[in-house]
Amino acid sequence: MPDAVTEVCSFSTETTPKSLGPKDVLVKVHSVSLNFRDVAMLHGQYPISVIDKGIPASDAATEVVAVGSDVKKFAVGDHVSPNFFLRYLTGEETGGREPLGGDVDGVLAEYAVFKEEALVKLPDYLSWDEASTIPCAGVTAWVSLDGLKKLKPGKSYVLLEGTGGVSMFALLLLIDAGINTIITSSSDAKIAQLEKLSPLITGVNYKTHGDVSGEVKRITGGRGVDIVINNSGISNIPSNIESVGTNADIAIVGFLGGWDADWSPSELLKLIFKPASLRGIGVGTRLDFENLSAYLAERKIALKTLIDKVFAFDESKEAFDYLYSGRHVGKLIIKVAE
Repeated sequence: MPDAVTEVCSFSTETTPKSLGPKDVLVKVHSVSLNFRDVAMLHGQYPISVIDKGIPASDAATEVVAVGSDVKKFAVGDHVSPNFFLRYLTGEETGGREPLGGDVDGVLAEYAVFKEEALVKLPDYLSWDEASTIPCAGVTAWVSLDGLKKLKPGKSYVLLEGTGGVSMFALLLLIDAGINTIITSSSDAKIAQLEKLSPLITGVNYKTHGDVSGEVKRITGGRGVDIVINNSGISNIPSNIESVGTNADIAIVGFLGGWDADWSPSELLKLIFKPASLRGIGVGTRLDFENLSAYLAERKIALKTLIDKVFAFDESKEAFDYLYSGRHVGKLIIKVAE
């Protein structure tokens, strides 16, 4: 591992470090939240090279147990999380971003040391399990929705693909904000479960409705949605374009549908006539994370609904297998410590 990386993030099984650098923060890991990328790497489905036999996972809720002499932002006992990217803090950085659990070791450990600049304080009202869902799924949802800035309660519509972590986090933000939401699934049981959460939610079974965009147009009275959060990847882009209305956004956040698609590039020209934009979302910056945490702390949005199942630390393999099976709704948690 390059020296530049070990300066930012290193790991220890000791409860007390022998020494900490001036800007180092030692944290105890309580809960780790899994993302699809964590299993995609193990099954050869991740498009970016990763370190060999590294520590997996990017999302954790942790507790500060010791700080370096020059640390100003955090104190012992604070609830914090490392940003998904160790070197993408304000959006102005250049060079490698160093995503946890990919380019550098991840957070599925008992203790870790991070630089102060890589950490974000978590909302105090959340449990360890709930808070661990924020760094990747939460920030990705927040950035995809552009911080909810352009959405109007009772008038706007958002289309969410699937019932994974990003979609479910976005769903809770949208319900709280009073935004009409359409969510897709291949399971009528999952749809029925979600529709019970709020009258603002309408589920669409994409197996039953071959023309999802047509169903979206019917639900929205022909106007289309204001935002699509695309978890499937390039295969659904033509349908996404048909689903959006004027001045809408399509946020591509995932690749569950694979890397191939059978459609003409000319489909993209339809964006001109909407007009609409197509954006790639790679989680977000530390600033995005901080803004989301502040918003959650203000709104006190309960995130318990996000959590499908909690595994013990020694059940990590079972957690990864369950995630890959796709049977979950929302997030899977590995409980490292109480």
